[in-house]
Amino acid sequence: MTRSTPTTRTAPTKIAFIGAGSVVFTQGLLADLFAFPELHGLHVALHDVDAERLATAHGAARHIAERTGAAPHITAHAERRAALEGADFVINIVQVGMGASTRTDFEVPARYGLRQTIGDTLGIGGIFRALRTFPLLASLGADIAAVCPDAWLLNYTNPMAMNVQYLTRATGLTRVVGLCHSVYWTMRDLSALIDVPYEEVTYRAAGVNHQAWVLRFEHNGTDLYPRLDALVADDPQLRRRVRVDMYRRLGYYPTETSEHSAEYVPWYLHHDSEIERLRLPVGAYLGIVDENVAAYEKTRDALAAGTPLTVESTMEYAPQIVHSITTGTPRTVYGNVPNHGLIDNLPATGTVEVPCLVDALGVQPTRIGALPAQCAALNRAYLSMNELVVRAAVEDDPRSVRQAAMADPATAAALPVERIWELCDDMVRAHGELLQPSLRATLGS
Repeated sequence: MTRSTPTTRTAPTKIAFIGAGSVVFTQGLLADLFAFPELHGLHVALHDVDAERLATAHGAARHIAERTGAAPHITAHAERRAALEGADFVINIVQVGMGASTRTDFEVPARYGLRQTIGDTLGIGGIFRALRTFPLLASLGADIAAVCPDAWLLNYTNPMAMNVQYLTRATGLTRVVGLCHSVYWTMRDLSALIDVPYEEVTYRAAGVNHQAWVLRFEHNGTDLYPRLDALVADDPQLRRRVRVDMYRRLGYYPTETSEHSAEYVPWYLHHDSEIERLRLPVGAYLGIVDENVAAYEKTRDALAAGTPLTVESTMEYAPQIVHSITTGTPRTVYGNVPNHGLIDNLPATGTVEVPCLVDALGVQPTRIGALPAQCAALNRAYLSMNELVVRAAVEDDPRSVRQAAMADPATAAALPVERIWELCDDMVRAHGELLQPSLRATLGS
């Protein structure tokens, strides 16, 4: 057998930010990257199609580098391939359609009486966010294959599981990992809730993005779930959270907020009494959209005025992955990857979220085995809907879009099938040219 000889890196590590105009998120990632002394000489290539946002991201990057004492080479590119040329890592944070499309994802379904809280993962909002993102992912994948085929693509763009599944199926890229902070922050919050230092807790979670499950939660070898049970039993306000309600009934704590979790099951949003009992903020994400715009404008204006920026560490996984692969430092992160034998009782074609070892060899997912049956049952419904959305795009099949909406648990609980098809037609009309041409047809009910 012929063994390849490891190559010696002669050029600075290059990281391309695609969608760098998501300035606040870009700032946090850069602050984390520049905090590693070994990464002070990075080449950071910023790309965005919005000239003002790109210029703001460029100014913010230079400010953070100066403040942290790093000495990166920072470039800004209106043309994507120039940013990607020779990249070792590509961080995708694009939101196709921005806030206007997000409002469409809420306002059109609301006219049908369909409630959403976040609308970025499953449901009608998740379906159409995916469908308007897939054309961008296809062209991005082609560019990566052409100019930086060995790069790791680190995707933050939602809907995470659908986007990773589409990327691996439609583009042929294999070095693709989807990254989300939900597992990390869930475990931080749980540790604080039971008053055990996070640094002393050991845990394992697995499932799908925004609907993974805390399978083990321990301190010095002792199961911490009984302590959580006692707190829940004693605190009626804790029991007014969707994720706690799901935990009480399923036996494993879900790794995403109640606002997210409510959308992925049929039990909550369709019922006024459950919205009141569990304090669900319908349409909550629209407020987040406004906050994100305000944060961007604040950064832009501060740079123009020469006012110092306040940027805090994000503890995101992408900087940790870059550091581990570049330096060989081993660490564990949670990644969204194709289910190639990782979770036995979930579809092999789906994207799963599992712990991954990262070192000089790259991102290496951990085999979990079988999930608890009740957890896998919910995850399979999630992945079945994902499969139909990806199939719609790959096979140019507009009927699969409607079938995905029919299979979505929350949508199916709220609307009869004729209304689901009518809603999909209205969403197609509303998003128009952001969708690939084959999916712009209206089919009627």
